[in-house]
Amino acid sequence: MFGLFASQLRKTRSLANDWLELAQKVVNYRRDVLSAADLAALGTASGQVRQLLRERADTAKLKLGIDALELVLRRTGGPHYPKSSLVENVEFFLVAAIVILGLRSFYVQPFKIPTNSMWPSYYGMTGQIYASKAEEPSALGKVMGFLAVGASPRRVDAPESGEVLLPLGGNGRGLISFTEVAGRSWLVLPARQREYRIFVGNRAALVRVPLDFDMDWVLRDTFFPGDKRPLGEIMNAERLAGRLAEASIATAAGPQRAYFLRTGKMVKAGERVLSFDILTGDQLFVDRMSYHFVRPKVGDGFVFRTGNIPDLARMGGDQYYIKRLVGLPGDTLRIADFTLYRNGAPITGAPAFDKNAHQAERYVGYRNEGAFRRGAEVTIGEHQYMAMGDNSANSLDGRYWGTVPAKDTVGRPLFIYYPFTKRWGPAP
Repeated sequence: MFGLFASQLRKTRSLANDWLELAQKVVNYRRDVLSAADLAALGTASGQVRQLLRERADTAKLKLGIDALELVLRRTGGPHYPKSSLVENVEFFLVAAIVILGLRSFYVQPFKIPTNSMWPSYYGMTGQIYASKAEEPSALGKVMGFLAVGASPRRVDAPESGEVLLPLGGNGRGLISFTEVAGRSWLVLPARQREYRIFVGNRAALVRVPLDFDMDWVLRDTFFPGDKRPLGEIMNAERLAGRLAEASIATAAGPQRAYFLRTGKMVKAGERVLSFDILTGDQLFVDRMSYHFVRPKVGDGFVFRTGNIPDLARMGGDQYYIKRLVGLPGDTLRIADFTLYRNGAPITGAPAFDKNAHQAERYVGYRNEGAFRRGAEVTIGEHQYMAMGDNSANSLDGRYWGTVPAKDTVGRPLFIYYPFTKRWGPAP
């Protein structure tokens, strides 16, 4: 911006250097097609401008030298002169894209945490709940929230008066019923979303969230504040107590009987039923270089591809996943009393291991599920690795789909660069 206040002489000297750079480019790229006379003319005109710069000539003399050089370039420049700003911009962005792709492919790759399988080490998308309209951010607060943590608002008002009811019947991505629909990411990019129907009385209000968003957390913290049990445990307790509601609802296939989790929250038509912001998941840089030279070690945050893991490939194709590396080839693993054992001893190598074993600082402890149920031991094969989520109660990990082929390892997390929270900085 300081160029606005630069003297005319300084601007002219800068312009002269630009013309000299272009002249050198013409010589480098067209030396084999230019005549000796043209090369000599370019050399003479360029030399005169350089001499004027060395002599710190005034503006008028510099302009005369530049004009002489421009005449020679107009005759000898070919495709390099004259060049439009559009061509220069395209060339710049093309080179920048090549550099970025090279860095991404071989050195450092940006990665976004979509789910909370590694919570609280890494955050996937989370919900910021607002208990009332008074707590909701102002227009300025919304802008600041979007910039700082990628917050996007969701607001639902009651279509009529009555009790808020949550329809049950999740399909593996939560307990509350939803429909998978087509939507948009950033208002432009096609993306699959989940559409929930929140019933009030006999009518439903709709809310859409990204496909990987954990809506059960939002619904628990909104309608059962203070109850830190998983929503599934709350639902089971209500079912055993006979407090689930049953009603007929209209569907595309006609009226169907459905069960509802009663919230006990009574609202009037037009009142706020549900208010939350979706906060973006941690976005980090992944080191793709190290694993070409050193072996992954137990305790690493571990990024890998899923294309050669049959169960994951069937569900989502070849994607990037992040978990914690818990086992190397030949290791024997088992889970007991929330502790993961490696080769007969409690696993070490990362703070998350000990915190899970003691269920400390929001770590929920390892769950003996999938291949590890009832204390079973699992031995890792040759050229394979075992990866698990730090949030064992909410992680589709190696307990269910097995091991990661060594050839599909990608790298380890380096740095959380967004959002701008206390987690910003070196990746744990």
